Amino acid sequence: MRIVFMGTPDFAASVLSELASQHEVVAVYTRPDAVRGRGKQLVPSPVKVEACERGIPVFAPKTLRDADEQQALAALEPDVICVAAYGMLLPAEVLSIPEHGCLNVHASLLPRWRGAAPIERAILSGDEEAGVCIMRMEEGLDTGDYCVCRSLEVGDKDVALLTDLLADLGAHALLTALTQLEAGCIRWTRQDEEHVTYADKIGKDELSLSPADTVELACRKVRASSAAHPAHAVIAGKDVTVLAARPAPADHADAVCAGMEPGSVRFAAKRLYLGAADGTIELMEVKPAGKAAMAAKAFAAGIQGIKEDTKTWEGPRG
Repeated sequence: MRIVFMGTPDFAASVLSELASQHEVVAVYTRPDAVRGRGKQLVPSPVKVEACERGIPVFAPKTLRDADEQQALAALEPDVICVAAYGMLLPAEVLSIPEHGCLNVHASLLPRWRGAAPIERAILSGDEEAGVCIMRMEEGLDTGDYCVCRSLEVGDKDVALLTDLLADLGAHALLTALTQLEAGCIRWTRQDEEHVTYADKIGKDELSLSPADTVELACRKVRASSAAHPAHAVIAGKDVTVLAARPAPADHADAVCAGMEPGSVRFAAKRLYLGAADGTIELMEVKPAGKAAMAAKAFAAGIQGIKEDTKTWEGPRG
């Protein structure tokens, strides 16, 4: 089959890599190069990089609602369009182009977590399982029927690891779906509308930590965080991004962390602890503003008087 692939981030690039190794991908669509970093340079998407390395033609229109863009896409004569985290809604005119429709690799167990941030929302909500579904696209937001699904345990995985694992599962699920599609034996399942949840985009500072957070919520925020949506806190007056944290081990909570109140800071036995609403968080790795990532104990060692139990922490200021 002739396949057109649409996607943008690393998740989609992983899917494209597997897809292109086994099928004819005649073109790739991705979002336009974006300005990144302090140098304000245009940077191509991971999907564009992957496609260029494979010699696949790349298109990056600002919209697919333009009639000329739709005609150019139709001229490629795709049998199917495969989509993974493209970041742009497909209008009805595009959905109707391929004979076998448009298949979306969606990183959730539909109908749970329709929308933009399914992986982050699964972590934040404490879901035991996450997964991917191959969905037949229609005009609604992730409302289409699905066929192949794959799942895994969330556990204490952070968003980066979970994204990588789900991309791998999604790529193989897509290949299975395409095999079924070619053989004419694909089976679709309608989504149960009674169990729909929506994965809204992560808001600005939504993942910032607060002494009012429970230990579990704070640790989920850290696991769901990324460079785009960091878990910020102000510890002993210093702005930091918390990169890794966990509930204080039970033996430490009883012995080392006894008496800690929400908002308190303690550095003991070369470990850094924060008092939360219902217990104690142990920080493992942080990134102070303007500095490189470091172990929490190295950060704490640079704070004068931190062993005196007089330091406090809070959410980000302003």
